[in-house]
Amino acid sequence: MTNFKILFQSLVLFFFCIVKINAQEVLTIEDAVKIALENNYEIKIASNNLNIEKTNVTTGNAGMLPKITATVVDNNGIQNLSQTRADGTVNSLDNAKNSNLNYGVGLDWTVFNGFKMFAKLDQLKELQKLGENQLKLTIITKISNLNAVYFELVNQQQQLAALDTTIEISNQRLTLAKNRFTIGKASKLEVLNAQVDLNTDRTNLLRQKELYVNTKIVLNQVMARDPKIDFKVIDVIDVDKSLLLPELTALAEKQNPELESQIINQRISELQLKQIKGERYPTLNLTTGYVFTESQSGLGFTTQSSAHGLNYGFRASLNLFDGFAQNRNEKIAKIEIDNAKLAIDQQNQKLNSQLTAFYQTYLTNLELIDLEYENEAIAKQNLEITVDKFRIGTITTLEFRTAQLNYVNAKVNYSKAQFQAKLTEILLKELAGNLAF
Repeated sequence: MTNFKILFQSLVLFFFCIVKINAQEVLTIEDAVKIALENNYEIKIASNNLNIEKTNVTTGNAGMLPKITATVVDNNGIQNLSQTRADGTVNSLDNAKNSNLNYGVGLDWTVFNGFKMFAKLDQLKELQKLGENQLKLTIITKISNLNAVYFELVNQQQQLAALDTTIEISNQRLTLAKNRFTIGKASKLEVLNAQVDLNTDRTNLLRQKELYVNTKIVLNQVMARDPKIDFKVIDVIDVDKSLLLPELTALAEKQNPELESQIINQRISELQLKQIKGERYPTLNLTTGYVFTESQSGLGFTTQSSAHGLNYGFRASLNLFDGFAQNRNEKIAKIEIDNAKLAIDQQNQKLNSQLTAFYQTYLTNLELIDLEYENEAIAKQNLEITVDKFRIGTITTLEFRTAQLNYVNAKVNYSKAQFQAKLTEILLKELAGNLAF
């Protein structure tokens, strides 16, 4: 009965472990990007700002449509009145009530204002494009950050695997040292050194696990989801080795979000100048309305009257002199256009410098990947030979430890080289505006 109970508990524990392992999410970079696009707060805010710009693009907001207004005006009064007529007759009335009621519907329509309304509509459309570009910039920036954090996590996961390997080797070393000590072929010092090195490796593993867990929290934060959600990431960092600087530069000139924003800002400044120049032209307004009027007077020749009918007309105005404000405003608008052009040139220069520098780093990192891969293979072979020699007692513990650390460092350096190359790949694609999302 006791054996059955133990077997039952073991099966329960086994299935519990399986369920726990399966429940842990394996998060791909594509899944992470999808979650971030749906949840990230800054992306949502940029999307809402774009909706505001879209809502503003209307002919009414540009001033092209008429304004129709319904009005009601009711004036009342109580006065003591006294009137003296031409024949000398005097009429007076205390607490005389007077009232005047006007109500109706009026239309005011600016049919010409120096083409300002058309420039205003075009400016609203450019502001919508700027909003679209700002959303694109926000998305690319956040997805770039997400990629960097994600592959940093992959790098840390690979380092955890390397540290697991070194602990396994340290355990083997400690076992061999104890066996050698038991049969009198090693001193107690060798066992103690092996134990100290194992404890050091365990400490490093604990610290790496802490960093790994904290980076998971950061990635969850970027995806705007519960920081306690646990998951695993892929085991491989796949670096795109086909990037070419001329192609990246050509793409950046066409679709870099920051450069696009500067170009749109120049167009907005040009349209602003067009609106200001419109002040030199006359403005023509058409007015019409249907009005009802009722009035009552407590004293006078007419004690009650009413009228209703259609009113119509037009109003034209032309600015003849405004203290040279028109010239000043046009000069300022032209300076703003010049500044916008300078901002484009500045952004182009900055973009080319960043692409050139990052691309050189990218090429160096690709070479480092091959070099560190070779180093790892050599260090692994060296460790295998060292372990065999240590078993037969032909090398010292210091030589064993050196070979062990060389192997672990080679694995870590290879992982770091892949991560650094991936990081520069992400930055180059971000600058070129073609980071996948």
